[in-house]
Amino acid sequence: MTSASRVDIRPLWAGFPTGVAVVTALAADGRPWGMTCTSLCSVSLDPPLLLVCLRCGSPTLEAIQSTGGFAVNLLHDRARPVSDLFASGVPDRFDRVSWLVGPGMAGPRLVDAAHTVADCALAEDRTVGDHNVVMGAVLAVTRLTSRRPLMYGLRRYSSWPEPAADADAGPFPRGLSQAFEGLG
Repeated sequence: MTSASRVDIRPLWAGFPTGVAVVTALAADGRPWGMTCTSLCSVSLDPPLLLVCLRCGSPTLEAIQSTGGFAVNLLHDRARPVSDLFASGVPDRFDRVSWLVGPGMAGPRLVDAAHTVADCALAEDRTVGDHNVVMGAVLAVTRLTSRRPLMYGLRRYSSWPEPAADADAGPFPRGLSQAFEGLG
């Protein structure tokens, strides 16, 4: 495909609201890195796998590749400033947020901004276009707060409109999950 025939797919994704996450990792030298990511999806429940798409050349991607671990911090509805910060090029972003890392954590946890964190081990990494598709084996999931998720779509932020009746039941409503199983 030549550059003259490229299609601008941004309007497609702008019309596809999604949750907002910050992917974090520690570099081999212990320095924390992180970036805002809306390209996140579930791959498999057994084994538990997810994928994120990160810009080629990103220091966060390089940290993941060098250490083999990362955390996916799902942001809550009051964490828009954190999303904006980690989408910027500000070099001291970790000096501006509360975070911690410790035993059993695959990357820094944004303790005041995330509602849930997934600790992941790098399972696969493949360059596709100008991004890398990074597959993570989920080692642990930690719920930090019951706040509503931060959403992004139509080029603006929003929050989930109402609390879920049973947020821990699974990723899809029962009927929808069964419909997807029939397609596979």
